[in-house]
Amino acid sequence: MTLPAPWITAPHAPDQTLTRRAQEHQLSLTKPPGSLGRLEGAAIALCGQQRRLDPAVDRVHIAVFAGDHGVCDEGISAFPQAVTAQMIANFATGGAAISVLARQLGAALEVVNLGTVGEVRADVPNIIHAPIAPATGNIAREPAMDDHQIAAALQAGDQAAERAAQSGAQLFIAGDMGIGNTTTAAALACAILEQPARVLVGAGTGLAPDGVRHKADVVELALARHGQDRDPLALLQSLGGFEIAAIAGSYLGAAARGIPVLVDGFIASVAALVALRQQPGLRAWLHYGHRSAEQGHQKVLDALEAHPLLDLGMRLGEGSGAATAVTLLRSACALHNQMASFADAGVSDGSDQ
Repeated sequence: MTLPAPWITAPHAPDQTLTRRAQEHQLSLTKPPGSLGRLEGAAIALCGQQRRLDPAVDRVHIAVFAGDHGVCDEGISAFPQAVTAQMIANFATGGAAISVLARQLGAALEVVNLGTVGEVRADVPNIIHAPIAPATGNIAREPAMDDHQIAAALQAGDQAAERAAQSGAQLFIAGDMGIGNTTTAAALACAILEQPARVLVGAGTGLAPDGVRHKADVVELALARHGQDRDPLALLQSLGGFEIAAIAGSYLGAAARGIPVLVDGFIASVAALVALRQQPGLRAWLHYGHRSAEQGHQKVLDALEAHPLLDLGMRLGEGSGAATAVTLLRSACALHNQMASFADAGVSDGSDQ
């Protein structure tokens, strides 16, 4: 199979010289060191990632990847599969949460259709059609993707990163849509972290407790079928989804092109975890938007050594939590760029005490 270059080649590290200069700049500003908390760290990281001392996230590129999941045949969702195709149209016509947030941010939003059971009308504008199959395989019974399909999904993510680079994006966000994808994401996380399904499987679209128990049983079937192979590509191909693979590919593609990434919730974080297992250097390019209310997200965040900017009880997906956090990154940049230094303001820095 032919995989996109970022899957195979480690991303370059951010500029360490500019990172150090940004740290020194933060120490010169009229505030006690560290008093702005993670806003300082975010600005410093962006300086190294963007290779500039005046970081900015004015130009944001959001790519929502959508695809259906064969595991829905096991009755693991409170919503029918037809919703995936319906939501693709809702994204494209501006009615979804991420559509509203993108407009609020002035962000570019693209919707990538990777394959749905329901029909996505050809006359709906603003959709990038890249169908791989109507749905993945049912992971409880068979691998999610064959060699061609996993390569196509990773390539779709890399192509989105290329479009972001061509548009001059300063920040990349990937969103997800796919009924059943909390099941596949949980299966992937269980396999990577070697955890039982009951620890990581949550309510997803709103399952009752008996539905969550059934969903966990389905994940255990998938894990038993997959076996012990922990190679990232093998895990993704066996247990993942088209949109999860595309998100993983987009993160690696963005990092390869020098674009910082803001990670969304549970689905996106599992994609980041898979991508990190393949390319550990990706870690230096990731910011984290929010802590999802989905049960398994904290375990995944712990594995990522991630400290999200927000904890609002959100669990929608679509990139919505990350988009909500963009304003905090913009504040971090404004503070870094516009605050006066002790010398400029004529304020004592305490060194004479």
